[in-house]
Amino acid sequence: MAETNRRPRIRRSVLGAAGVLVLAGLNAPAVYDFTSRTYHAYTIEQPSYKADHGHWRMVEVPPRFRINTIHAALLHTGKVLLIAGSGNDAKMFDSKTFRTVVWDPVRNTFKNVETPSDLFCAGHAQLPGGNLLVAGGTERYETLKGDVKRAGGLMIVYNENPDRPKTLPEGTLFTGRESGKTFTSQSGVLVPRAKKEIDPDTGKATVTASSARVYVEATQEGARYQTGAQDQYRIKGLKGAEKRNVYGIAQKLSFDKKDFQGIKDAYEFDPVAEKYIRVDPMHEARWYPTLTTLEDGKVLSVSGLDEIGQVVPGKNEIYNPKKKDWEFVRKSRFFPTYPALFLAQGGKIFYTGSNAGYGPADKGRVPGLWDLDSGAFKEVPGLPDPQLLETSMSVLLPPAQKQRYMVIGGGGVGESPRSTERTGLVDLKADDPRFVAGPDLYAKARYPSAVILPNDTVLVTNGSGDYRGKGDSNVLKAAVYDPAANRFTAAAEPLVGRNYHSGGLLLPDGRVMTFGSDSLFSDQADSKPGVFDQRLELYTPPYLHQGGQRPRLDERGEHRRRVELGESTTYASPDAARIERMRLIRPGSFTHVTNVEQRSIALKFTAQGGRVKVTLPDDPSLVPPGWYMLTAVDKRGVPSEAVWVRVPVSDDAESPKTTEEPPAPAL
Repeated sequence: MAETNRRPRIRRSVLGAAGVLVLAGLNAPAVYDFTSRTYHAYTIEQPSYKADHGHWRMVEVPPRFRINTIHAALLHTGKVLLIAGSGNDAKMFDSKTFRTVVWDPVRNTFKNVETPSDLFCAGHAQLPGGNLLVAGGTERYETLKGDVKRAGGLMIVYNENPDRPKTLPEGTLFTGRESGKTFTSQSGVLVPRAKKEIDPDTGKATVTASSARVYVEATQEGARYQTGAQDQYRIKGLKGAEKRNVYGIAQKLSFDKKDFQGIKDAYEFDPVAEKYIRVDPMHEARWYPTLTTLEDGKVLSVSGLDEIGQVVPGKNEIYNPKKKDWEFVRKSRFFPTYPALFLAQGGKIFYTGSNAGYGPADKGRVPGLWDLDSGAFKEVPGLPDPQLLETSMSVLLPPAQKQRYMVIGGGGVGESPRSTERTGLVDLKADDPRFVAGPDLYAKARYPSAVILPNDTVLVTNGSGDYRGKGDSNVLKAAVYDPAANRFTAAAEPLVGRNYHSGGLLLPDGRVMTFGSDSLFSDQADSKPGVFDQRLELYTPPYLHQGGQRPRLDERGEHRRRVELGESTTYASPDAARIERMRLIRPGSFTHVTNVEQRSIALKFTAQGGRVKVTLPDDPSLVPPGWYMLTAVDKRGVPSEAVWVRVPVSDDAESPKTTEEPPAPAL
C-alpha cells in the first residue's frame, strides 16, 4: 500500500523536473545572451584587455547641444567644430533652423554657434591662418516622384545687353510666350552682361548673349501647369529694352523627381572668435563638394550638385584665402560627388576613386593622378572590386613621405545592397603606380571611418553591410591597421553602430572621437524609420593603457610656434632620451566618408640633454600650410599630448593657373 502511494509522487517529481528542464531549455538563449553580455562588459573593463584592444566610452552631451552631426573638424584651439546645418531633417530646413556646436573635449563643454546658411552637405578644409573654410550646402531638399506638387525644372536666363549685368531676385515670375504658363524662381540669379567683340577690320560689333541658370516652379499645384516642350519666357517687371534683352528659355517643366540643390555660399569659421565670417561665394552652387587644401594654401573645390540638382559638369574652382575670392581651374574635370582628392607629393591631385554618391556609374570613377594646370589625368589601375568604390574610405597612410594610400570597403552605386571587405594599396612613388590587394577588413562595410594615429597606425571603425544600415546591418567592429606589418589587429568593439553621416577625428591627446549615423530604418525588417544617432563616442587606443609616464614636450622652452618649411625648432623634454619618432599631424576635417585633410609627416629630430630639436621637410606639397599637431612617440609607441605648430605659406609653393571664365565642359 505504501509502495502504491509513492508512485504518483515520483511521477509528479519527474514531471516537475522535466518542466524545469524544458523551461530552462526555452530560456537558454536569453540566459546565455545575458551571461555573455555580462562577461563581455566585465572583460572590456580589465586593464589587460584595454592594453591590447583599447577602450570606448560615451560622451555626456547635454540635451540642448545634441545635434545631427554631419561634419566635424578639429580646430587649432583643440576644440571640435560639429556642423549639422539642417541635419538631413526637412522640418529643420523648412523652419530655417540650422545648427553648429563647438565642443571642448578637455573640459567637455559645449557652445551653440549661430549658423548663417544651411551648411548641411557642404565641403570644408583647413586654411593657412587657422580658419576653416566651409563652402556649399543645401538650397532645397529632394522631392521624390509622386510627391512633387508643383511642376518645375531648369530655366536658362539670357542677357543680350553688353553694357550691364542683370540681377533677378528670388520670386521672379517667368511667363511662357507659347504656353502662357507662369513659373517663379526659387532663388536669386545674376546674369552677366553679354560679351561684345569688335572686328578690327570692319569695325562691326558682335554681341553674344550671356546666360545663367535658375530653378523655377509653377505658381500653382496640379498637372495642368506642367509643360512638355521648349518655350521662351517673358520676365515680369522688366521695362523698355530690358524686356527684349533679358528673357528665359526652358525645356520640359514637369513632375519628375527633384534632387537636392546646392548653394554658392562660403564662410570662414574663426576658431578664436568661434563664429562664421562670410566670404565671396563660389561661382558654382555645390551640394556634396570636396574641398582640398593645396600647397600654396589655396583650396580646390570640386563636384557637388548645383542649383538645379545636377552634378557640376567639371567646372572646378579655387579659393584664394588672401583675396577671399574664387577663380575657375582652367581645365575641366568631372568627378562624382564627394570625391576623395588628396594633395600628392609633387603638387598633383590623387583621386583614389572613393566617393559618396551622385553621378553616373560610368563617368569620373576611375582612380588617377590629376594635373590641375594641364588637365592631364593618368589612370592608376589594379584596384580590386573597382565597381564598389562608392561609400568607401580612403587614407594617406603614415608617414606621408612614403606616399602610400589605402582604399577601404565601399559599395555599389546608389542604393545598391552590395558591399565589400576589400582594401587596396597603392605606392605613388613606384615607377608605374598601380593598386594591389591589401588585407581584408573585419567585415563587408560601406561607410567605414579611418583615423590616423600618432604611432603610424590607422584606426578603422564601423560601417554597415547594406545601404544606410538597411536590414540592421551596422558593423560593431573596429581594427587597427599597421602599414609596416600590412595587417589589421582587432580593436575593442564600438558601443554605437555608425553608417551614413558618421566619421571620426584624432584629438590632440591621442584619443579618437566618433560621431553621427543616419540609418534609413531602425529594425531588421526595414519597417520602422531610422533615428539619427546624436551620440559622441571616445576611443582610447591601447597606447594610452600601457602605464607609466607619457613622453612630454614643454611649450615653455625656446620653441617657436611658427615654423617655416626646412626650419628647425627646439622643445624642452624630460623624456628626450626615450623619444623614438616625431610626427607632424594635420587636423582632420571629416564628412561623408571623406577626410582628405588628415596626414602624418615624419620629422627629422635630435634629442640631447633634455631637449629635442625637430626639422620640418622643405616640400610644400608634403606639408601644406596651416596648423599642425606635433607629437613625440616613445619606444613603446606611446605618444605625447600634442603641441600646436603653424606652418606658413612657403615661397616655393606653386599656384595652379586659374581663370575668371568657366572652362569648357569636361569630356
